Amino acid sequence: MQVLRTPDDRFSGLEGWPYAPHYLEIENPDGPPLRLHYVDEGPRDGAPVLLMHGEPSWAYLYRNVIAGLVAKGRRVIVPDLIGFGRSDKPADRADYTYERHVAWMSEWLTALDLSGLTLFCQDWGGLIGLRLVAAFPERFAGIVVANTGLPAGSGMTEGFKAWLTFSQAVPLMPIGMIVNGGAVRNLTPEEVAAYDAPFPDETYKEGARQFPALVPVTPEHASVAQNLEAWKVLERFERPVVTAFSDADPVTHGGDAMFQARMPGAKGQPHVTLKGGHFLQEDCPDDIVAVIDGLISRRP
Repeated sequence: MQVLRTPDDRFSGLEGWPYAPHYLEIENPDGPPLRLHYVDEGPRDGAPVLLMHGEPSWAYLYRNVIAGLVAKGRRVIVPDLIGFGRSDKPADRADYTYERHVAWMSEWLTALDLSGLTLFCQDWGGLIGLRLVAAFPERFAGIVVANTGLPAGSGMTEGFKAWLTFSQAVPLMPIGMIVNGGAVRNLTPEEVAAYDAPFPDETYKEGARQFPALVPVTPEHASVAQNLEAWKVLERFERPVVTAFSDADPVTHGGDAMFQARMPGAKGQPHVTLKGGHFLQEDCPDDIVAVIDGLISRRP
């Protein structure tokens, strides 16, 4: 396995990004160890919040959410998935599989011995984050689910189908423009550049290209069986679960109903529909902070 590492100077002076990097080296049976980047801000004794990003973003997506939660005394941990942000990037598309990502993030989670977590997950942050909940339910005190899913071969929305087609056909993948197009507001040129920063050229984008094809939307996809098993755990998860999907996301529209119906912890919770696009973190970060902080504050 060939592994690429984005030069550090690509992350210097990014708009609205004052956060110090932290790294953990994780084992990789098929190649060299992988360096995984994460943000860890706020008081060590604050209620810990795990924010998980998806495709094709990185921890930068949560910059305003981090600041808001830290201001409320929460400890905020935000990893970059392998292939994204400041984390290492395998150079071959075939190196990226759903199960490898779950294994890599499981090693990171257990190595840091994180527990009492409130998870906020969006996009692939949910596909991977909810698998972490299923594998280690005792480590999670609550979940906020936003613009994501845990598919197990039952089909896709027209919005996701369009994204899948685009992602596999576009010759040059415009990462910053994709995030901008998935938000309701227009990002500044500096913000768009920050989303492009992890990817000096197309060779660094193999994870971003492969992720859409890995979503198990048909019975023939890999990881259908594993997600079905994960659902068995999630259907017994009784700690608080709040859905916070947005009103202008064609990719995951209506997906909140499944979590509300299938997860016992969602019963009686103050579910919300936020105003925003697929990348709602760019459109309504203050509302996201309020939802997360409210869940924590309501717990005994």
